[in-house]
Amino acid sequence: MERVLEPEVMDTAEEADGYDSMDHSEPNAAFVARLVQLGASGRMLDIGTGPGHIPLLVCERIEGARVVGIDLAHHMLAHAERHRLASRFAARVEYRLADAKGLDFDDASFDTVFSNTILHHIPDPRPFLAEARRVLKPGGVLLIRDLYRPPTPERALELVRLHASEASSCQQELFHASLKAALTPDELRAVARAAGLGDAEIVIDTDRHMSIQIAAR
Repeated sequence: MERVLEPEVMDTAEEADGYDSMDHSEPNAAFVARLVQLGASGRMLDIGTGPGHIPLLVCERIEGARVVGIDLAHHMLAHAERHRLASRFAARVEYRLADAKGLDFDDASFDTVFSNTILHHIPDPRPFLAEARRVLKPGGVLLIRDLYRPPTPERALELVRLHASEASSCQQELFHASLKAALTPDELRAVARAAGLGDAEIVIDTDRHMSIQIAAR
């Protein structure tokens, strides 16, 4: 199945509200569990934080974690800030407006860098991946997870039925569009090498998710 790009930034109020209202609890919990398994700690960067659910889960699971979450969508960050202010971990989390392809952080400034499901929004992910590598400290943890593109349109529709049957029609359309916009594992391996992440491990996590990861050293 050919890749069909979708908008890079989900920055309408309707898109942000719809995404925030979707139930991401299971994949988010699995994502944070993988961070724990990889040895994540210290100062962390969440690239493409969206409505900001994962930084708060990270602070709940990882003692002493401090998380900076960035996103390019104002409406998503409004949801993130609302969730932060309602959390007991508010002092350990901050959110900023920023572009994943050009981060305003010093080299090697984070112990952990992570990102969940923004890769498919970026037409050329190489600058984003190179920036993630640049700001990660030597020996730090990296986890970038995304959907992967099914081999056929029929399989894409099957995944929507399997995982979004109880979602609204709009949410099902968003999920379907994301599957079509995602990379394949082979494409991810190629762009990871081109971005200086040839030493990272590519993992197939589920029937729809894959990750680039580096464990603590």
